[in-house]
Amino acid sequence: MNIVVLEGYVNNPGDLSWDALKRYGNVTVYDRTPREKLAARVVDADVAVSSKIAWDAEALAWAPHLKMIALTSTGFNVVDLDAARERGIVVSNVPAYSTPDVAQMTFALLLELCLHVGKHSSLVMDGAWTRAKDFSFWDTPLVELAGRTFGIVGMGSIGQAVCRIARAFGMPVVFENRSPKPQLEGDDVRQVDLGELLAVADVVSLHVPATPDTKGMMNAATLARMKDGAFLLNTARGTLVDEQAVVDALRSGKLAGFGADVVSAEPMRPDNPLLQAKGMNIVITPHIAWATHEARERLLATVAANVGAFVEGKPQNVVD
Repeated sequence: MNIVVLEGYVNNPGDLSWDALKRYGNVTVYDRTPREKLAARVVDADVAVSSKIAWDAEALAWAPHLKMIALTSTGFNVVDLDAARERGIVVSNVPAYSTPDVAQMTFALLLELCLHVGKHSSLVMDGAWTRAKDFSFWDTPLVELAGRTFGIVGMGSIGQAVCRIARAFGMPVVFENRSPKPQLEGDDVRQVDLGELLAVADVVSLHVPATPDTKGMMNAATLARMKDGAFLLNTARGTLVDEQAVVDALRSGKLAGFGADVVSAEPMRPDNPLLQAKGMNIVITPHIAWATHEARERLLATVAANVGAFVEGKPQNVVD
């Protein structure tokens, strides 16, 4: 069986191993595969391992022997599932491998927005503390989280992990979810609709997938429904947010801060509106919440297990 890893570098820049995959066939690893090279690289592939490559009908036609697409991601919106199904191609994903890491990043962003740790450290290293007239100084107002209401949009595994951390900070939690989850309520945690969440939350954190229904869900109208001076966090998908509307809300003071690990087009484009917000209370990281060594180990182990299960005739983590 020919197994082709098409975007190997971002998952494994050299600190991990692809050996687990080699138990199931001949493995070829490419660091990156631009669209113009895809056809040549998948023409003999039985299994393609990829993350962000767009598997539309054209790309699938370039791979006449393809039997499986093993995604190195939880999201699967890059695959035309109808076209894959017509060709009998199994598509698998990797659920929940980065849950603790994304929850951790959510609060890393929030704490930076509230306490400006990086900024103050830079000031200290530039000598500002040595010139200070008092034992302590701060360059910008600091925010306490205890007692502030944390709003979670999407109460899946990541949302629930974020909820536990928010409660540990002494924050009441409200959450919105497309289905009722009464078992998660209690201990200052309650389910509400999105309108109420936006009205009462001091922090709104997004944890839903990218779908036609969620595209641009945080736009000028929904931002206007938020509390004045609230924080918005996005560690889910960049397309959930109207980025120009966020910049406008920061500029007007409607938002006290915005933190994100994702943007609408990645890598970030030079014309992304968020780059207009430099100097405002904004923190953007380059989609790294998932990328701890531990999470990537789990990721590659699950990808190999998905391929192994397929080879044995018992596919797992199949998306449909």
